[in-house]
Amino acid sequence: MPELPDVAIYVERLAALTIGQPLEGIRVASPFVLRTVTPSVKDLAGATVETVERLGKRIVIGVEGDRFCVIHLMIAGRLRWKKRGEKVPNKVGLAAFDFPHGTLIFTEASPKKRASLHLVAGRAALAEFDRGGLDVFGATPEQFAERLRGERHTVKRSLTDPTLFDGIGNAYSDEILHAAKLSPFRMTSSITDQEVAILHRACIDILAQWTQRTREEVGDGFPDKVTAFRPEMAVHGKYGQPCPVCGTKVQRIVYADNEANYCPTCQTEGRLLADRSLSRLLKEDWPKTLEELEEKKRDAKTETSSGTRPAGRKTTKA
Repeated sequence: MPELPDVAIYVERLAALTIGQPLEGIRVASPFVLRTVTPSVKDLAGATVETVERLGKRIVIGVEGDRFCVIHLMIAGRLRWKKRGEKVPNKVGLAAFDFPHGTLIFTEASPKKRASLHLVAGRAALAEFDRGGLDVFGATPEQFAERLRGERHTVKRSLTDPTLFDGIGNAYSDEILHAAKLSPFRMTSSITDQEVAILHRACIDILAQWTQRTREEVGDGFPDKVTAFRPEMAVHGKYGQPCPVCGTKVQRIVYADNEANYCPTCQTEGRLLADRSLSRLLKEDWPKTLEELEEKKRDAKTETSSGTRPAGRKTTKA
């Protein structure tokens, strides 16, 4: 899912390209994407764009008459700036916003159709889209600490909860926690004041760093290749690759539609984290350290090559 750095650059480039320009029309290609009835698509035709804003992970295009197009990309939604009148692509195409000098294409590379477009009238109507997440850039250390400790969760869950923090998702929470040297599954109630301060600083530094990096990459163009997996990232999407700080292999835990990536040396004092289902399955056989994990891998290779199980090794029935 596009997160704060990606959405911020979408907003910057859309503002540069569309403010002061008439929205000639909106072509809706998917019946699932438009979630509102009034105002209608026809009502906005010809209205001049006055604002482009970020509301959490949503992009809000404001046109004259105090009306707004609220775009939520969800996980697989993307925006692309194309030549004027560009055809909406088959299968992945959701909608097109036509301007005199170009067309904004809204796509979603997923059959689940989670991305959405809402057309609303009046700024007060935008309030229902505000999840209430804290802006880490404008928050004081005290406000950040209060929000973090307000509910007892794992720190990764708290950072990615849009009702607690603004614009942070799965990818950048991994990077933030690595920079702060905190386990993704550390409970917020156990974090010290010093660790909270370090985490707040890491949030600001990582989000600002990646926003600026993306801004420089895009330049005067448009962010057509938004992805949660970047080769320069420290741990997110880097399972099995060396941590850029200490060289330890990055580990991960996959759960639901997400995964947590972390460095055992930098973040968990060398301990391996286990997801609940795997922990129940393996019980005491779950490796506690990277050394134990490597030993199990070597044993598995020995079994495969020789067809025998190493003597003295305990097995677990699934």
